[in-house]
Amino acid sequence: MTDVAPTSARNAVVAAALDLFAAQGFEATSVEQIAQAAGVSRSTFFRQFGGKDDVVFSDHDVLLAELRGFLDRAGRDPHENPWAAACAASVEVFRHFAAEPELARRRYAVVRQVPALREREIVTVFQYERLFDEYLRGALPGLDPIDAVAFAAAVTAVHNHVLRRLIRGTEDVPEQVLWDAYDRLLHRFGVHPDGEQDRADDVVIASFPRRMPAAEVARRLRDAL
Repeated sequence: MTDVAPTSARNAVVAAALDLFAAQGFEATSVEQIAQAAGVSRSTFFRQFGGKDDVVFSDHDVLLAELRGFLDRAGRDPHENPWAAACAASVEVFRHFAAEPELARRRYAVVRQVPALREREIVTVFQYERLFDEYLRGALPGLDPIDAVAFAAAVTAVHNHVLRRLIRGTEDVPEQVLWDAYDRLLHRFGVHPDGEQDRADDVVIASFPRRMPAAEVARRLRDAL
């Protein structure tokens, strides 16, 4: 991508392309048809997007660049809690798509119908996961790579689950749903910003008869917690 157009202009091209993809199929739609429907020249289209598949995923290129800027604050104003910062960055992605849910749903419908687009979607999801992984390793020197990978994968998976609830349905999903999910995730990793609460949850002491089956011990602990 060599040119960045205003969001409204880019969205107009994306909307026109998605309409054509839905009406006549991705493969049967030409760049010329998209440009004509959007009211732009063929050269303008290529400056903004590069190709048909780039129209579908153009938001992600912009979002990834914005997230890198948000996370890469080392030396200026580093995030106090890198784990929470990774979650906050993910929420920014959700907020972007939730702002225009119908456009996101139309894009999702097209991607589901085209194998090549589904494959690129998988690559795009991995780019977010890798970004969070690399950020955590840089922000937390000495962090076990397994912990960084595990948390990055969990953040990405939770985000995708909540986002799919939005784009597969017909009703809006508040971003608070995602925040609540990340709140639970941070607690499970023991890295919640509320340190006092985390320390209170570090140790659990219980006493059970030796003869009690392990499954019953687990059940009672689960019920109590």
